[in-house]
Amino acid sequence: MNLYQRLGFLVLGSRLRRLSDSFLSEITRVYQQQGIEFDAGWFPVFYLLSEKKSLSIKELSEQTEVSHPAASQLITNLKNKGLVKTTASDDDARKQLVTLTDKGTELLEHIKPVWQSILSAMDELTRANHDCDNFLPAILALEDAFQQHSLSDRVQNHLTEKSAAHE
Repeated sequence: MNLYQRLGFLVLGSRLRRLSDSFLSEITRVYQQQGIEFDAGWFPVFYLLSEKKSLSIKELSEQTEVSHPAASQLITNLKNKGLVKTTASDDDARKQLVTLTDKGTELLEHIKPVWQSILSAMDELTRANHDCDNFLPAILALEDAFQQHSLSDRVQNHLTEKSAAHE
């Protein structure tokens, strides 16, 4: 049993980060092998803009569950690469609407088959290893549990109880 397995929840964040980094690295490698210049971190924006032709930065921020400044920074990066453009909303000039440029739309058409292949490969992987079947539902359940009662509050309660028991 390795260190990560032995420490369980004490290293949950580290294990999830390692898994995420590994997953994103593998996906980035696929794009590179296909000759597609696409950063896996751009996926949420491209996916959302593939469903809706334009979204405000605030909507992108809310739907991707990242801060407005982080979403704004990502959009600026994509604008600098010529993949998206922003325009003022007709309803509210303060509201910036994000849309794919022609270059971004062309890139989207190249990456959509990769997305389908990722889904197929992950489906194949989880079917081959039944322990993986509950992975996404387990993550959802943990996210819900964290939203209902923060982990820091739970830990503080345990510390308070232990402190009171020692008095």
